[in-house]
Amino acid sequence: LNLIPKIVPQAFKSVEYIEGNGEPGSTKKVTFGEESQFNYMKQKVEALDKENCVYIYSVIEGDALMNKLEKITYETKLEDSLAGGSISKTTCKYYTVGDFELKEEGIKAGKEKALRIFKSIEVHLLANSDAY
Repeated sequence: LNLIPKIVPQAFKSVEYIEGNGEPGSTKKVTFGEESQFNYMKQKVEALDKENCVYIYSVIEGDALMNKLEKITYETKLEDSLAGGSISKTTCKYYTVGDFELKEEGIKAGKEKALRIFKSIEVHLLANSDAY
């Protein structure tokens, strides 16, 4: 939990479990860093399948939902790559409030930001693989 704020402090100030410790049903609070336009979000672990490397969680509270979304559910699956290493596949489902419609540019901007953060974490882990 403390690794991500250390790697990308501009994006994440802190991550802490407020209920549970990572198992399905657990809730964590993510406080964003100073480069984010948002303050915080709460995430609920929906499912964790270690055998198949699948992690599902939902953003259930916070200004990241912009009062326009009930929740956002993310399903991430890690798969072996034929070239070595792994491939991360993430599916996002947006549950809107009322008749609100998401704009494609907003989804694309969020995806690009998440990819930059993911790449920063990947670079750190590869450079420090002996530490983990």
